[in-house]
Amino acid sequence: MIIRKQFKFEGAHIVRNCTSVRCSHSIHGHSYIVEVFITAKGLDCGGMLLDFGLLKGTINDFIDSFDHALSAWAKDKEIAQVAKDHSDRYVIMPVSPSAENYALMFLMVIDTFMKATEYNNCENEPSVSSVRVHETATGYAEAYIEDLEWVNYTLEDIVFSPEVMSEWNDKEMYEKLVNLKNNNEQKPFKNIKPMHQI
Repeated sequence: MIIRKQFKFEGAHIVRNCTSVRCSHSIHGHSYIVEVFITAKGLDCGGMLLDFGLLKGTINDFIDSFDHALSAWAKDKEIAQVAKDHSDRYVIMPVSPSAENYALMFLMVIDTFMKATEYNNCENEPSVSSVRVHETATGYAEAYIEDLEWVNYTLEDIVFSPEVMSEWNDKEMYEKLVNLKNNNEQKPFKNIKPMHQI
């Protein structure tokens, strides 16, 4: 069984090295739709794979980081500097900000968030199975968990502007995630227990 949670953001980028002249030569924007697909080994105490409300915290804040932000490839020094000099909201990415790379990067980060979370409603090992990023109404890229082997960068390589980080509910959210050494250590994120149980 799979559940899906949809997120949205308005973002700008330029995709160097692609064949489309408009895409590779001009900063432009899209109304992105991000779909996160979750699976588990069974239902929780509320009869759910995972309560949708639990995705409104760290995962929502992470995806919202890209809203009204300029995403720049760190290798494209000129645009990365433009982002820093002329935009309060930016994300410097270790890869080109294509839909495919967004999907892979979002998948990697969301997978790490989920592994770093303590669940408290008898959830049965919920995990992200894929992330789909719609760049336009007619095109999307979807990254699957097995595609994470393609990722050759770390969480530390994703840089958020101070303005973006100031809007996170937990200002240390990403630092906690980066500092997580392995899954055996104490998990820095804890979901609350349901207030009403029968």
